[in-house]
Amino acid sequence: MRKTVNCGVLVVGAGHAGAALAAALRRRGYAGSILLASDEPHLPYERPPLSKASLLDAEPSSRLLQPEAFWTDPGIELALGCRVERIAIARHGAVLSDGRSIRYEWCVLATGARARQLTCPGATLDGTHVLRTLADAQRLRQALGSARNVVVIGAGYVGLEVAASARSMGKTVSVVEAQPRVLSRVTSPPVSEFFEAVHRRNGVALHLGKGVSALEGERRVRAVTLTDGTRLPADVVVVGIGIEAETALAEQAGIACHGGVLVDSHFRTSAPGVLAIGDCSRHPNDFAGGMWRLESVQHAQDSASGAALTILGQAQAYQDVPTFWSEQYDLRMQSAGIAKDADDMVIRGDIRQGPFSVVYLREGRMIAIDAVNNAREFMAARKLIHCRTTIDRAMVNDSSVSLKAFA
Repeated sequence: MRKTVNCGVLVVGAGHAGAALAAALRRRGYAGSILLASDEPHLPYERPPLSKASLLDAEPSSRLLQPEAFWTDPGIELALGCRVERIAIARHGAVLSDGRSIRYEWCVLATGARARQLTCPGATLDGTHVLRTLADAQRLRQALGSARNVVVIGAGYVGLEVAASARSMGKTVSVVEAQPRVLSRVTSPPVSEFFEAVHRRNGVALHLGKGVSALEGERRVRAVTLTDGTRLPADVVVVGIGIEAETALAEQAGIACHGGVLVDSHFRTSAPGVLAIGDCSRHPNDFAGGMWRLESVQHAQDSASGAALTILGQAQAYQDVPTFWSEQYDLRMQSAGIAKDADDMVIRGDIRQGPFSVVYLREGRMIAIDAVNNAREFMAARKLIHCRTTIDRAMVNDSSVSLKAFA
């Protein structure tokens, strides 16, 4: 017979969002019990270093999101290596892989996302890697140790960060991207061109506007064949072609999903007592327009704070500016807002070498910024975006005028 356990909040997933929710609830005085179920064996850890510092360390590790002592709180249980196998919405119940049956007051889905897989011939050969977890990083770091030729498929944030790390290790690196420029989904052509030049200066071979037709090898990958017939030698292949929201548990429970778990501005799903946060949730976002799924640490933390307020009966509509960041070589790019509807763009600073910023405008309002090695402008712009400030373009075009002047 299953053991039934009562808890105040059941959190499904212990990544950035799940761990941040537990911390936010305790910080705001929530006195009920909290159970986090994680299918990983590690204490909750930071994900961004996985494509950077964790690969460069002799023994890949990652910083903890909370001190180890945080998880000794008698009112918080962290169930490691434990999955939530199903949720029973009608009775506010769930079944864990360790055999326990849970009765919850609130269930929060922080299931994150999974790496999108290649579907071409040879996609499952040994030596092919994705990068989402610490275990992934450990396997990749070990493989890179003896590798000479590394092929990265996908030129988004993760792909370019891995490429930079591999070059720092002295590997021969090729990046393959189906789109005609790098970072095409997240930034404008001038910023793409800047990063393309940076990677080429560091010895990375870029193959843009080309797809992958096959991975070659018997048991282990030996080469990558592109759609134009180019053959790239490969000891290690890293696939960074995006992620897909992990919605299987929600769908099984009959919760509305469409490109993510659908939530309102308070992170409530279609099921009573069930919230969804972080990478798996798709929420209304005024700064993006319509429903949006954000993949960032900042959103994980902000959505966790919003969900905590909902649980505490203090719900506030989510209105945070989307923010993202990436580190490649000695460069740090910070972005705020969503530039997809921009009708004007202003470059501030030296876009050939940096530091610089690209400011995106719509009808005279600042709606987004990409800042490279320019944290001060990023912080000022984030406030301007949040306030929907109308600004003088001529002044924005004058790099000697601080963005703080527009506040």
